[in-house]
Amino acid sequence: MPPRPSSFRFPDHFIWGVAAAATQIEGGAGEGGKGESVWDRFSAAPGRILNGDTPAVACDHCHRFREDFALMRELGVKHYRLSLAWPRIIPDGDGAVNPAGIDFYHRIFDAMADNGITPWVTMFHWDLPQSLEDRFGGWRSRRVVDAFARYADTLVRAFGDRVRHWFTLNEIIAFTRNAYGIGRNAPGLREPEAVVNQAYHHALVCHGHGVRAVREYGAPGSSVGLVDNPRIPIPLRPESEADLAAARAVFVEDNIRVLEPLHRGAYTDAYRRVVGEENCPRVEPGDFALVTQPTDFLGLNVYAGFFVRAGRDGAPERLPFPTAFPGTDSDWHRITPQAIYWCPRLVTDVYGEQPLTIAENGGGYADEPVVAGEVCDLHRQTLLRSYLQELHRAIADGIPVRGYFLWSFMDNFEWGVGYSIRFGIVHVDYATQRRTPKLSARWYADVMRGNRVA
Repeated sequence: MPPRPSSFRFPDHFIWGVAAAATQIEGGAGEGGKGESVWDRFSAAPGRILNGDTPAVACDHCHRFREDFALMRELGVKHYRLSLAWPRIIPDGDGAVNPAGIDFYHRIFDAMADNGITPWVTMFHWDLPQSLEDRFGGWRSRRVVDAFARYADTLVRAFGDRVRHWFTLNEIIAFTRNAYGIGRNAPGLREPEAVVNQAYHHALVCHGHGVRAVREYGAPGSSVGLVDNPRIPIPLRPESEADLAAARAVFVEDNIRVLEPLHRGAYTDAYRRVVGEENCPRVEPGDFALVTQPTDFLGLNVYAGFFVRAGRDGAPERLPFPTAFPGTDSDWHRITPQAIYWCPRLVTDVYGEQPLTIAENGGGYADEPVVAGEVCDLHRQTLLRSYLQELHRAIADGIPVRGYFLWSFMDNFEWGVGYSIRFGIVHVDYATQRRTPKLSARWYADVMRGNRVA
């Protein structure tokens, strides 16, 4: 076996960036005409969020964004994936546009330009206006499609001359199944499977409207795509054709509600077998023409995978993780660097070659406090190095991954676990809002600067 290289150089023009989301960092709840989001309402309910935390202040980015972008520049960040808050742009979701919200994001883009940072904008990252949930059931209702279409048009018409790269939706499962099926995310409901699948369908159609808006109102050369977080089976023995076939079969089945209709343009027989005929969504004429419009890339959020093999009867077998298997401080995150190889590999194997971007990857820990001006997060640095080495392997094998956005630039409101878990490479002292780059930030700065992983 040849020795592994000591330095993993990435292709010229590879895109290195960092990522964050509006609800998780902005704060400024109720300021500047911003409306209530489902996460504002959800987090205010006792027992919903660990320690009773809320995103009302978060990282106070809405008042400190100039400081944050100056720090990005210091670290050499040239690409930043951010989301825009729907309730800040259209407070009730489908009514009047809020001029103060438009102005706020113009100031954001001004500050980014001043610091040489290119925006990659996510239209929707889970913060549905609460008014839409109250009035017609949010993602459960077909009315959300018209509301989102207008919102997407508003964004691209307002910012299309400043933003060339767009993501439509982030992680459909998070605001459909996790929000309406198991109740973990806002608004925290438990609906029947048919309702959940209808919400999935509405989200896919909204993605289509996001693409349409960019094509209709975006500047020439603008790019757009969806961000998905697929479940990622890792073949136990990659050299085994049987295990590879098992991984492909599991990949299709586990991602049948988003990636299959996105690429197939229909709810296939396999889809109907998995969800049940009685749980299939209603489809209106023209829906799949919207859903399957050509896009410029597919964004993939990759954190963890799971191992599969061909069982004794040839059927795929999913292997449980032993108790001692290493993980981060997030209870769902088993450290599986192979996932960032197999996710783009399986997408390419199953759906054909298309440009891919790693839209999120990182690790959440209850980090040590700042000591002598630094946070010694060697564990995060080690995790990131191992994942990036596997990403390099995918690219070397011809998988068309064009960029990587690290999650996250700074510690932030981590949804249901509040502020207890930190994903940032920049430490945030929430009492003082002081920012301190961690060791991982300095390491990642070297990665971006050198276009290589040592």
